[in-house]
Formats: sequence, structure tokens, C-alpha cells
Amino acid sequence: MRRQSSRCQNYATSSWFRRIAATFVVTSVLQSSMSAIAQVENSKPLTNFINQATYTYTDSSNNLKYQGTSRQIQAAPTPLVDPLGRILGCGGNILPDYTGFSVAVYESDPSDPTGTELGRLLPLTRTELPDAPNNNIPGGLKPNIENNNPYFLTNTEPLGAYNFLLDPNLGQTDPGRTYIFVINPPPNSIYKQRRIKIQILQSTGTENNDVVRYVATSLDGQPITLTGQTQTESTVALVANAELQGLDLLAFEFTTNMCQPQQVQIVKTGDRATAEPGDTVIYRLSVRNSADAALDSVVVTDTLPLGFKFLPKSVRGEIDGQSVTVTADRNGSNVIFRTNTVVPSDKVLNIAYAAQLTPDSVRGSGRNLASVTAQRADNRFITKDGPASHQLQIRPGIVSDCGTIIGRVFVDKNFDGEQQPGEPGVPNAVIFMEDGNRITTDPNGVFSVVNVLPGNHTGVLDLSSLSGYTLAPNLKFKERNSQSRLVRLEPSGMARMNFAVTPTSGEEVKK
Repeated sequence: MRRQSSRCQNYATSSWFRRIAATFVVTSVLQSSMSAIAQVENSKPLTNFINQATYTYTDSSNNLKYQGTSRQIQAAPTPLVDPLGRILGCGGNILPDYTGFSVAVYESDPSDPTGTELGRLLPLTRTELPDAPNNNIPGGLKPNIENNNPYFLTNTEPLGAYNFLLDPNLGQTDPGRTYIFVINPPPNSIYKQRRIKIQILQSTGTENNDVVRYVATSLDGQPITLTGQTQTESTVALVANAELQGLDLLAFEFTTNMCQPQQVQIVKTGDRATAEPGDTVIYRLSVRNSADAALDSVVVTDTLPLGFKFLPKSVRGEIDGQSVTVTADRNGSNVIFRTNTVVPSDKVLNIAYAAQLTPDSVRGSGRNLASVTAQRADNRFITKDGPASHQLQIRPGIVSDCGTIIGRVFVDKNFDGEQQPGEPGVPNAVIFMEDGNRITTDPNGVFSVVNVLPGNHTGVLDLSSLSGYTLAPNLKFKERNSQSRLVRLEPSGMARMNFAVTPTSGEEVKK
């Protein structure tokens, strides 16, 4: 038995025995629960599981059979994490072609305080697969078997997969280390380069600190998980290498998705370039679905300039010539359009509506802005675009020459036709203009008419609206002894139209 023990010692120091030992670990029974697996996937506190092996062998020298059970090894179930990252489409789908895609890990620029600019490529420990014995090159992992940086993706299974191995012996997994993970699409691709910041957190392993956490943060605002997060935290285990004792490599991996940078596009047009107060403008909003999935929950917000009156009954919507229902709500200067219709990929939702220009429009900019938000129908990611603008040149037109008529109906005590201190105004008096407009005086007897064309204008006092009053005689100007007044209004000018009355009873009017 002493000789047998010697043989065992020789085996323990040989590469062959290390491979046998590795085989024992692989074929051992893992006693774990689904809850433990779920905790690994969610990066929550880990539940230990038991790894225990049984063995049998026969001694050829005496034909004696030996069997036994190894001691139970308790460890966190992190080896269940698949050390493969995936590059997928925006909806979690496999891309049709990975030719020209590459991934790389950069150190952050030490001169950049934000840690978001690229430094040099991170030098990675070379690996190989299959692992040749006794050559001091650690075994690698598929698909990046040589641990190349950058790594070029291929159209071989598993599609879109990559992996990188960081070397703790080089301090590459030390807490505080920051890297930038870069995804480079091929030239002329619909996708743009993606940059993701990687920050190594503290080790959390219970044995030899062999579990490392890192947080990944999107630097382009696009989601990096299939559930829409722009930041995620991962827990991974060091990959022990049987060839080189003491060398553990960290499998750096996570799955991210590639979304087109502009999945929806809005364009705004109008039926004219210039307009003036009184005109009606027809606007058209075109919302194009540029994503590889349908869009729904479309909301378009259009901000009208000063002096534009939205006409709710004018709203129309269509896709490919087919009418769709579009609702509109007015909130101040904003008009919000909504539709429950799904916009298919590469289709355009057109929304048309009308707005009328009021005289106040000459004081505004004539520019209105429109933006759109929508949701992908597959993964509910929110996409948006805008603002799209349309500039309408406002011509003053006739409004530029318009003037104002102001006047007063008052009690004339001294019959000079002019209001003096102590001569009160008469409220609720009615004046008719030559175009039929009816104006009523305020509590002080004052009235005004704005945006009046230049030229001669006539106003007539309606005596029937003045119970207990009649026209006051004018002792100075005979032409004013009439219930009508004629004024001449200059372009952009102002004219006064006063009416003097007196009580019909002849009684003293109270001040």
C-alpha cells in the first residue's frame, strides 16, 4: 500500500492527474435549486449549493475494489453564469449578419475626469483552445479562444457571441478599475458605434475572493439590456485554469442590444410660406417608423406660435392612404395629437390640421415646433424625435394700416361738446358703426374699436339704449347736434368719437 501511495503522489504532480481531477469535478452532482439560479441572474445575494463527488476504482495488483465519497464543497453558484456576451437586435433578436461587427475593451483616458473618453486598448492575457500542456499559455473560452482585443464577430454559432478574460494577476479586476466597452458596427450600417462604461466593484466571493461585481453604464443613452435599462450590475466568477496554478481569469460578458439611433422621424410642412392675419394655414406632420419593429402609442406635440388659432374639426390622419383615428387636445399653445393605430415598420403616419391667423400673429415669430414619442411594439422601448420646425413668414397685410377709434358717451352740463371734470360717463350706451358692428360703453362710458381700416368712418348713438337721456345741444359746433359722428382715420392712427347727452327731465345730474 505504501507503493500505491507513492504512485498517487506521482499522479498528483502530473498534468494527467490534473485532467482526471477536472473530470471528477465536471461529472459530480450539483445539488442546487432554481431559486439559487434566479438569484445569480438577478445579481442578488447568492445561495450556496453543495458539490459532492463519488468514485470507484479497482487496484490491478490485488483486484480489490475501492469506493468512496468526496467531502462536500459549498460554494456560491456563480459558475452557473454563462461567460458569453451577446450582441442582439433592439428587440432581442439575432441580427441577420454579423460580418464587420467588432467589440473591444479600452482603458479610460486618464486625463478625462469623467472617465468616458477612450484611452488605449486593454492588453489581455493570451489564451488558447485546445489547451496545450506545459506551455504556460492558459486555456481560453469559445468563441474568443485567443482572448483577442478587439474581437471580430462571425456568423458562426453562437451568433453574436463574444467574451473577454481579464487577468486579476495584472490588477485588471481591482476595485475601481474603469474600462470602456466599444461595439463597432460595419461601415454603412444602420447602427452606430456604442460605448459602455465598465466599473469594477469590490469582490464578494467567500473563497479566495473569486466573485467580482461590475456595473455597466450606457454612454449614448441607449438601453444596454433587453428590458430597457441604461445601467446594469453583473456578478461573475473567476474562471480557474488547471494548466497554470494560481491563475484565474475573469469572464467579462453581458448581453446588450443594438438599436437604430433614429427609430422614428418627424417632418413638419405647411401649405404656404407666407400668410397674413385672417388666412388659414394647413399643416402636415409626417411620422416615419424607421425601426425594425412596429410602433404604437404615438404622441405628437405641436407648439403653435402666438396668434395662431387651432381648428379642432380640421384634424385628419392616414397611413398608406387609409384613414386612421387621431385625437387632438389643446393645452395652451400646445396641440397634442394621439392615435392608437400601430404604425408598421418603414411606414408613415400623416397628420393634417388647420390653424387660422389672428391679428396677434404679427407680434409672434411664425415658427412652430413639433416632436413625437412612440413605443416599440416588441419590447416597449420608448423612442422619440424632434423638434421639427416650420417657419411661416407673417405679412401684416391690411392690419399694418389699421388704426383705432376711441370715444366716450358723457353727460354734457355746459353744452360745449367736450367732457369736463365733473361730467360723468354713461355706461351701457350702444354705438353702431357703418359696418354694422355694435359697441357698448363700459362703466365709465368709454368704448373703442381696434384694427379699423384707414379712411372715413361713421358711428351712430342708439338713443333707445339711453333711458332718460337725449342728445345735448352743442352751442359751439352746430354740426355736432346729431346722433351720428363722422371721423377720418389715418393709417395706423387714432380718432376720437364722443357723444354728449343730457337728462331728458332737465334735472341736475349727480356727480
